[in-house]
Amino acid sequence: MVLKSGTFLKLTQFRAERFHTRSAERGRRSRQGWKMHYWKIFGFATVAVITLAERPAWSQADEVRPFYIGARGLGMGGAQIGVVDDETALAVNPAGLGRLRDVYGTLVDPEIEGSINWPGIYLSQAFSNPFDPAAMEPSLAASPGKPFHAKAQLFPSFVARNFGIGIFGRYLFDGRVDATGTNLQTYYQNDLAVLMGFNFRLWGGRIKLGIVGKAISRIEINKAIPVAGALDIPSNASEGAGVGFDSGLTLTAPIVWLPSISVVARDIGGTRFDTITGVRMTTATQPAPLSQDYDVALSVTPIHSKNSRSVFTIEYDKLLEAQQAADKVRYGHVGYEYNLADVFFLRLGMNGRYWTTGFEIASEHTQIQLAYYGAEIGPAGAPEEDRRWVWKFVFRF
Repeated sequence: MVLKSGTFLKLTQFRAERFHTRSAERGRRSRQGWKMHYWKIFGFATVAVITLAERPAWSQADEVRPFYIGARGLGMGGAQIGVVDDETALAVNPAGLGRLRDVYGTLVDPEIEGSINWPGIYLSQAFSNPFDPAAMEPSLAASPGKPFHAKAQLFPSFVARNFGIGIFGRYLFDGRVDATGTNLQTYYQNDLAVLMGFNFRLWGGRIKLGIVGKAISRIEINKAIPVAGALDIPSNASEGAGVGFDSGLTLTAPIVWLPSISVVARDIGGTRFDTITGVRMTTATQPAPLSQDYDVALSVTPIHSKNSRSVFTIEYDKLLEAQQAADKVRYGHVGYEYNLADVFFLRLGMNGRYWTTGFEIASEHTQIQLAYYGAEIGPAGAPEEDRRWVWKFVFRF
């Protein structure tokens, strides 16, 4: 059959239009399929995390203390794993290494934290070393029943996108002489750790999977010490070193506000401190082992303009421990941060039952961060707030 030229052109045009229509439809269906597939993964991860920790209830009265939390997280109600985007991702969520935009080293980042009743206790009885139970006992005995908190930490590091290595050091002392003046309730930790982490960015960064190894040397006291006995650290401490691993997963939906879910598995398989003993002190016992547990967070990042954006996050920590605890509120965190031109940051949040706030002023090489927050230190059924301040200075290159 012979077609006229006009008919041939019309037929060719019709076939081309039908081809492009089918191609566009296949492309649309393919994109919808990928989106459906992604949301299935996103939803499955959410359900899996929520159902990880079905355990019977038991009573726990201790303060919830993460291995690391800094001024930014404390200003945001203790929420950190879903928003971390700097060198602290090594200790908070290794998947956060995939959010780094630059290669930089942190030379010094001293961070100091204390209770707001620090001045009152000092005025009652002066002290010289806020991290030594023996040095603090006279001051705490002069203010029986008052809680005291002091923490100092340093985290020099080198990080690039998807990789980081750092050295973490921390002194922590929580103490209180009971109302009868008989015992000094003591929680003391002296940590020295080396951390190295990697992250794998998949599907254009929508999936981030990180892992970090950590070698920790720990000196610890967690008990009531009779004030009439020996209060020095060597007489009461446990010491040891061990190796542990954390893994983090962050899924980000490619839509407006970039909703994300983050899950961190901490101390995979458990972390024990009996691998090496006598490194920094010779003791008869070793620190308590760390059990594997999980933190989970949801976050969104609204962009307001070219120079301003926010982040809002909800986090729940230690799912396994929380499911067994009588007081589950203390494990929950809500945080908000407003970022203006990466120079000024305002932070608000809820740390369990208590409000928090903080702010930061940053330049190319320096940061000054302040935070003010409340911590739950009471037993289940008898909440007690300890309000604390935090100061941090960072110098990077």
